[in-house]
Parts: sequence; structure tokens; C-alpha cells
Amino acid sequence: MTAQMPDGSDTHPIGVEEQQTRIRPMRVEIVMFAALTVFFTLCGVVYAAVADFESVGTVGFLLLGGMNGFIAFYLWLTARTTDAAARWEDDPHAEIADRAGDIGQFAPQSWWPLVLGVAATLGFLGIAAGWWITGLGLVVALVGVAGQMYEFNRGIHAH
Repeated sequence: MTAQMPDGSDTHPIGVEEQQTRIRPMRVEIVMFAALTVFFTLCGVVYAAVADFESVGTVGFLLLGGMNGFIAFYLWLTARTTDAAARWEDDPHAEIADRAGDIGQFAPQSWWPLVLGVAATLGFLGIAAGWWITGLGLVVALVGVAGQMYEFNRGIHAH
């Protein structure tokens, strides 16, 4: 069935225009993780055949495929319930300015992320060198988290 355009010059099948303008949310993410699922599963099968069914690598590749499959399935379920207009990233006619606005509140000159980085370094060093260093890293991490949480509650940033 066809319909005539308002000026009478052209006809097109009914429903084609609606299909072309329909926005499918999270399509890029779903396709990407589904492709990674297929890729890692195939890598696991090929690795199993080539490496004479070596257990660690084969299981690792197959688990990677499975984890990507879980993410793709979750995104597919979420896309079914998400309003297409809710995400500007899915609109093919969106402008960069559509996403403008507040993203969050960030400290301009904060030293607490450095403290947390030192804490993570001490934690991983403790696993390699000695478990007592991990305890020291945990203490530094608690100080760093508390400092970052209460950063805006003192000084010129006090509420």
C-alpha cells in the first residue's frame, strides 16, 4: 500500500518513514557486546583445539564470552524498557549541546585522589611483598576516603 506525499509528486510505502525515524536505544552497546561474545567464544573454541584443551586459557576465553553475553543481554533488556528520548546518544539528529549541563561536582585542586592512589599502591605492594603493608594501605585508604567525602565541608567550601 502506498500513500501520496502532500505535494502529490512522490509516493512511498506506508510505515517506511516511521521505521526510518524510530530510535532504538542502546543499539551500539548491544551490538558491541554481542560481537565480543561471539569473538571470545570462538577464540575459546579455537584455543581449545590448538592448545590441546589446556584448561586455564580455554575456560578463561569461554568465561570472557559468557560475561560479555551477560552484559549484552542486560543491555538488551534495559533497552526494551528505556524511553528512546531519554538518551541523547541514541538520537541520530542530536547535537553536542544537547548533553550540556551539570555532570557532577568535582574539586578543582584535590589531593585526596593522590592519597587513594598511594593506598591502592600499598595494597598491591602488600600482596607481593608482605601482608602487613596491605594493612597500612587499608588505613591510608580509609583516611583518603574520609578526606574526599568531607572535602567540601570545611574551609572555603563549607556548607
